[in-house]
Amino acid sequence: MQKNHNYNLFRKLGLAFLLLTSIGISQILAKTPAREYYQLRIYQFNNKSQQERVENYLQNALLPALHRIGINKTAVMRTLPADTTGLKVYVLIPFKSMEHLLLLPEQLQNDKQYQTAGNDYLNATYDNPPYKRYETVIMKAFVKMPEMAVPKLKTAKSERIYELRSYESPTEERHLSKVKMFNESEINIFKQIDSNPVFWGDVISGSHMPNLMYLTTYANKADREDHWKVFKANPDWKKLSAMPEYQKNVSHSDILFLQPTDYSDL
Repeated sequence: MQKNHNYNLFRKLGLAFLLLTSIGISQILAKTPAREYYQLRIYQFNNKSQQERVENYLQNALLPALHRIGINKTAVMRTLPADTTGLKVYVLIPFKSMEHLLLLPEQLQNDKQYQTAGNDYLNATYDNPPYKRYETVIMKAFVKMPEMAVPKLKTAKSERIYELRSYESPTEERHLSKVKMFNESEINIFKQIDSNPVFWGDVISGSHMPNLMYLTTYANKADREDHWKVFKANPDWKKLSAMPEYQKNVSHSDILFLQPTDYSDL
């Protein structure tokens, strides 16, 4: 009888433990936002006229359509006039899940307002295209920054500088090292020094892989320079960058300075 009593007691305690554990995990999951997915479109142009046509489409067709389905944090950014890479427009669209990203073309196809407003772009003829080419990059948000943030800047959008960085790694293992480096500490440093980060994304489909991208934003160019001086002097950054496990994890980097359009959500 005593053995049965002990067994039943142990069984009840075990069930209670499992119940409490599952409740705890559920609460943790409920408090942790799901990681967003990002689509970055990069438009290239042969001339100013093409850029104007695409921007007319973005401003009057695409962004209003995205707003109608609840996507209200789309960034539209241009390369600076002095950029030697030529005319480019970057469009960053956040999605709550990959399913939402994949559903977008169908939603746009069924949006009559979008179809009408975007007619010049959507039904452009083969001999009068609205762009030279465009590239699409798909990313998943980092664990330590699962959702896009809106910059807390007071300057006019025409004065702001947005900095888009792309870090390529020599191997997938070194790529994971760089991702861990950001998640462990680097993201927190950017937040501490008020660099107004918008997103960190692990590239899951793109032309340069393994790769990650992130966007920080500043009131103006001087503000950007001041923030990077503070970042480089940060003791946590100096300690982090000297750690053996994080060496040689970036083989190529691209730094792009962009300006948001006046109709950009961010």
